[in-house]
Amino acid sequence: MKLTVWGARGSTPVSGPEYLVYGGDTTCLEVRTGTNEVIILDAGTGIRALGKQLLAENFRDFHMLLTHAHWDHQLGFPFFKPLYRKDCKMDIRGCVSAQESVEYLLSQAMRAPFFPVHLEDVGASLHFEHTCPNQFQVAGVDVRCFPMSHPNGGCGFLMTEGGKKVAFFPDNEPKFPHEGAPPYEDLVEFVRGADVLFHDGEYLRKEYDAFSRGWGHNVFEDTVKLAIEAEAKHLVLWHLNQDRTDEGLDQMQEQARALVAELGSNMRCDVARTGLVIEI
Repeated sequence: MKLTVWGARGSTPVSGPEYLVYGGDTTCLEVRTGTNEVIILDAGTGIRALGKQLLAENFRDFHMLLTHAHWDHQLGFPFFKPLYRKDCKMDIRGCVSAQESVEYLLSQAMRAPFFPVHLEDVGASLHFEHTCPNQFQVAGVDVRCFPMSHPNGGCGFLMTEGGKKVAFFPDNEPKFPHEGAPPYEDLVEFVRGADVLFHDGEYLRKEYDAFSRGWGHNVFEDTVKLAIEAEAKHLVLWHLNQDRTDEGLDQMQEQARALVAELGSNMRCDVARTGLVIEI
């Protein structure tokens, strides 16, 4: 699998000279399978640039998985250019418990007075899978779902192909008892041995303790400890705070790597940045 980050910012997109290194687009991860099919995880604003790139490469068929219904994970969907091409097809699935279905969620985002083009009027052929089983296949990749500990629910994904495992939990506060969240220990077992774990690591401890406990996002040190406990090979910290500048994220990455070393692990650890490519 080839994994490309197109956006990892949380809550809202940002721009400015202080965000050039890590990027300002919200959540979107591209997965290229071993058979060169495209699976898109979440439709934050990063999906806009991804759509342009895919058309330039002459891709016309896409699969998309949505983790949950919050704005920053669907903001870019109406600006995904393949959506308006009659020669494009999309299979779309998600476990958005805050809405009755993914189709309903996206149709509400693309209706007057919020958007001028209705979902039913786009050019692409869209297929929505309305069920959300615990396990299914997409483009030959085995996908398992696990509830995120997050306001309004949602699911993280564990994707397996050719013995390689990728876990994607962009918004998750695993030690806070959000409704429907399984025990922390179950999450550790679910992602155990992941070749790459993408996981929420938005906050510094002082921020979390002062005002953001219960908001659905994790302290980065706790995410590092989770990844080590689960014996992940590579951790990518996600859901970059809207106010965290390149300088601040450089410091977070340095501190995270120092903690990995302090705990006696050789796990690779990065802060997500737009343009990061990982091949496994």
